[in-house]
Parts: sequence; C-alpha cells; structure tokens
Amino acid sequence: MKKDILSLADLELSDFTRLFNRAAELKARHKKGIPDRTLTGKSLGLIFDKPSTRTRISFEAAAIQLGAAPIFIHSGDTQMARNEPIEDTARVLSRYLDGVAFRTFSQETIEQFAAAADIPVINALTDQFHPCQVLSDLLTVIEKKGSLDGLTISWIGDGNNMAHSWVNAAAVLGFALNLACPKAYCPDKDFMRQARKKNKRIMLTTSPIDAAQGADVINTDVWASMGQEHQQQERRMAFAPYQVNALLLEVAAKDAIVMHCLPAHRGEEITGEVLDGPQSVVWDQAENKLHMHKAILDVLMKK
Repeated sequence: MKKDILSLADLELSDFTRLFNRAAELKARHKKGIPDRTLTGKSLGLIFDKPSTRTRISFEAAAIQLGAAPIFIHSGDTQMARNEPIEDTARVLSRYLDGVAFRTFSQETIEQFAAAADIPVINALTDQFHPCQVLSDLLTVIEKKGSLDGLTISWIGDGNNMAHSWVNAAAVLGFALNLACPKAYCPDKDFMRQARKKNKRIMLTTSPIDAAQGADVINTDVWASMGQEHQQQERRMAFAPYQVNALLLEVAAKDAIVMHCLPAHRGEEITGEVLDGPQSVVWDQAENKLHMHKAILDVLMKK
C-alpha cells in the first residue's frame, strides 16, 4: 500500500522515528563518502507551481544521490494549465513515475492528486502545510539537543503553513509548542482545537515574550509568504513587535537555538545579528533538507 505525506497529520510516531533514524543514517554515510543507490532505476516527478530554491534543489539532489532520476515539471507547461482534470494527470504520471513531490497553492489540489495517484505523493509546500520542511527542522533540533524530550519550541510570527506543520508535529510528538502570532494572523481556531485535544502543551498567544520565555528553540519565518506580497506593508506593521532579535533571546533558555526556514529578510522577522550569530543553526537546518528528503524518498519509494 502506497504512503503519502500530505501533512504531518498523516504520520504516526513510528513514522517520525523511522524518518529521523534513516535521515541520520544517510547523512552519516554521506559525510563518510559512502554512496547509497537504493532508488536506482526509479524516477521522481517534481511538480512545482511556486518558485523554490532549497526545496527543489534538495529534492533533486536527494533523488540523484539515491540513484533516481528527478524530472522537474512546471505545471504551466503541462495540460493541467489547459484544464485537464488533475485526477487524469495523476493517473497518467503514476504510469511513468515512481513518486511525485508537489509544490502548489491549495491543499485540496494535492489531496485530489494523491487520491487518484498510485504512487507516493509528497507535499513540497502548499498554502496550508509544509511538512517536509518541519521534518528536516525537527531532525536539526534532535541533532543539536539530543532528543525532543522535555523541549519547548517557540514559533514567532505568522500562523502560516509552517506554523500549521509545527502544530501537527507537536500533536503527534508531544513536545511543548508556544506560538506567538498577531491576533489577525493566528492559525485556524478549529485546527488548533483539534491539535490541543492531542497535546495540551500547544499554546497560542499574541505575546512574543511569553512564547519565547525559557524556550529551547526559537523559530520564525517571513512575514509575507509567496502570494502575499501585496500585503507586505500591512503585514510589516502588524508583525513589527514579532521580530526575533537579541532582546527576545534574552528571555529564552541560555542555550536556545534559532531557526529560520529561509529565505530570510534581515531586519524584518529576524535581525542579521541573530541570523548570523552563534545561536543560529539555519545553515545546518537548510542542509538537513537534503538528508531528510533522501530519507523520505528512500522510505516511500524503495520496494
């Protein structure tokens, strides 16, 4: 039976553990120069509706390093752009490919595609979720902190697709998650209510200081995501108190690490001093997309 990753709610605790362990193993072997070719002869389709640097390149490199052939597909160059039903595209690509990583706008679009596909479908970002990013971020936290046990992770900023994926992860893995978002930019109330039924330590506040208090991990993202550029000015005003800076770090744990999924706007959601400072792990975080994506492809596509 095929397995998809459309959101982190699709995963059980054992799935997280398997992916973390496999990513760590593949990373260690890669660092030693030991090649892994577990997907030789297979092909991965990359259907992207949105621009990408890290997600696209890390998925392509991951496929190549495992012996698979990545095929980049801009949906505007396909019959989907001429209103071919997405289910028909999914059925045909299932005959050509061994897996698909889909980066698009609507979560409904990827769910429709996955329901019709016979191959694994991976969410490479939608407006609602970014599961693979948070999987690689969690791998980074485990590397830096030893485990997730007893940790408090703080999210400062927009209640966006990244925030949603952190909430999904906390609901399964049980760590404390403090989200600080402006009142008009909070995650969906029903979504939060369902997550808190599984983990009462998921907290939502409008106070960055409260969210960062004693936190082991401080996490943020841009204030205006792709497709929201026309809201840039109003968002800049709403999010001004939510900057990750040296003053905010003073209330966090002394050994707190700082994360950002990139690209970053220095001087907006995070200062250059913090992003490039000694507590920042953003470059290790970015690298771990490669190793986690290898693990995802290995687990989902290997037979």
